Amino acid sequence: MQKELITDASLVSNYIQGNEQALEILITRHKQRIYSFIYSKVYDKDIAEDIFQDTFIKVIRTLKRGSYNEEGKFLPWVMRISHNLVIDHFRKSNRMPKFSNSGEFSIFSVLSDSALDAEKTIIKDQVERDVRRVMNELPEDQKEVLVMRMYNDMSFKEISEKTGVSINTALGRMRYALINMRKIIDKHNIILTN
Repeated sequence: MQKELITDASLVSNYIQGNEQALEILITRHKQRIYSFIYSKVYDKDIAEDIFQDTFIKVIRTLKRGSYNEEGKFLPWVMRISHNLVIDHFRKSNRMPKFSNSGEFSIFSVLSDSALDAEKTIIKDQVERDVRRVMNELPEDQKEVLVMRMYNDMSFKEISEKTGVSINTALGRMRYALINMRKIIDKHNIILTN
């Protein structure tokens, strides 16, 4: 019972200082939640187990390198790692969802897992910060068209009239904005989907 009272932050600190059992406690404490999250995305027991193991390999490497700086937010950090690995799995199997120019900008529908409310809020906030960061790296003309199209729900004809460029130029800027967003997302290893 005493083990349950030790905080994640203390266990992480103990592990970094050489206490291997501390990591075992952390894994046991969070295994079900992390595995369930992974399984809810891939729907395959073997793949979920592989991704779960890869998650903790990455956790161990990061902790041993001394690169962990999540200020006591161990579980959301591990969830983000597992989430990134799920995305990597889909990328490798060419099953990644693609951007679509119709309807709402779906980046903000972060997680559908109601059991993960705290993680959902943290991840959603992170996604929103990441989206702003990605958009700020776009050239002004591309950012302008993206905002008009996705946030102001303007047609390309309206965008063309407002910016004084042809419809084809507006379409091209939107296309390049999405291409550049993907490049920026890959460069910074940002995950914007569930």
